[in-house]
Amino acid sequence: MPFSFLGLSPALVRAAGELGFAAPTPIQSEAIPAALRGADLLGCAQTGSGKTAAFALPLLQRLEQGPQHTPRRTRALVLVPTRELAAQVGEVIRSLAQHLPQRPKVAVVFGGVSINPQMMGLRGGADVVVATPGRLLDLVQHNALKLAAVEVLVLDEADRLLDLGFAEELDRVLWLLPPKRQNLFFSATFPPAVQVLAETLLRDPVRVDVPSTPANEPSILQRVIQVDEKRRTELLRHLIKEQSWERALVFVATKYAAEHVAWKLYKNGIFATPFHGDLSQGARKQVLSEFKSGQWDVLVTTDLASRGIDIVQLPVVVNYDLPRSAVDYLHRIGRTGRAGESGLAVSFVSADTEAHFRLIEKRQHLSLPREQIEGYEPVDAEAAASAAAAPGTGGIKGKRPSKKDKLRAAAANLSSRA
Repeated sequence: MPFSFLGLSPALVRAAGELGFAAPTPIQSEAIPAALRGADLLGCAQTGSGKTAAFALPLLQRLEQGPQHTPRRTRALVLVPTRELAAQVGEVIRSLAQHLPQRPKVAVVFGGVSINPQMMGLRGGADVVVATPGRLLDLVQHNALKLAAVEVLVLDEADRLLDLGFAEELDRVLWLLPPKRQNLFFSATFPPAVQVLAETLLRDPVRVDVPSTPANEPSILQRVIQVDEKRRTELLRHLIKEQSWERALVFVATKYAAEHVAWKLYKNGIFATPFHGDLSQGARKQVLSEFKSGQWDVLVTTDLASRGIDIVQLPVVVNYDLPRSAVDYLHRIGRTGRAGESGLAVSFVSADTEAHFRLIEKRQHLSLPREQIEGYEPVDAEAAASAAAAPGTGGIKGKRPSKKDKLRAAAANLSSRA
């Protein structure tokens, strides 16, 4: 089914085609007609499924058909959890709007950079604002932005936005919005906190839930390699060279590890660079751009890059350190195998982390064979076997009711005051 069958304008259909959207994905096929009708929407689909276009296309059609205002009024607000996702969403919206008779002004605002250029950019108003919550509130406080005319609110990566770090800011944003508006919630997962908020904020929402199936599941080969913790960098270097990985995204647990592993690889002739939250926004943007263009072979990153970053034709993702959350495991490996490409996801497992990975497997309904690479076999084989058989939480999220209670309480507080 082509995009023209969804009720979109010819200008938007043309733009979608030029961006390589040959046909709607399942989330787009169901979400776009509902959003065009003005319904509130709760959209859940795996990472890389096309959620951005699912809300961007109907949002732009609404702006195209509505009255034009001078000065511009912010009619659509898209809230996202990270700077990188804000920049990516803004880029997609601008690209899809390129053929509209009246191209909307799209402002992308986030923290970590000077607020002054963003205030200057909002002079004369903006039709669409893509923002992280904290910087949005800063701009409102500086009278650079007003939200009284917002017609459409989009929460992208809603589960991350309801993390404890965002709950209070999101609460304050909701207070600033008009009560009569269209609400579109999109995320790869819907934990209880998001469900509570959705039940109170959304009015008779259309629920679009696209489960993973063989037809829409990314083509990702998942490998689990047993290795002693102290030899992971050595093994990573061996795999990159022996298997001729052209580009790889390597996930580690800390900013220090990102710097240390990247330096070790670079010292041994592999063009690797770190990527983490301590880098300035300008540096982060430059590193991503250079990695996407092939100037770096390896990007060693924290979970900062696990969501909202689209890297075309990324062949390999490596879990050097395992993620704490089973959901984050999916988001990490979802950086590869996108847009119909195949990908490889490699996880390093030591004796100490075997029990943790078994829980990830259990929660994601996986059963992956363990491999050992010749010359890098774990020395403590008995400890590894013992860990594999031992029960336990392995430190994984989800076994700490206190945090879940806090999330539920935060969501309930948001909903009661919105």
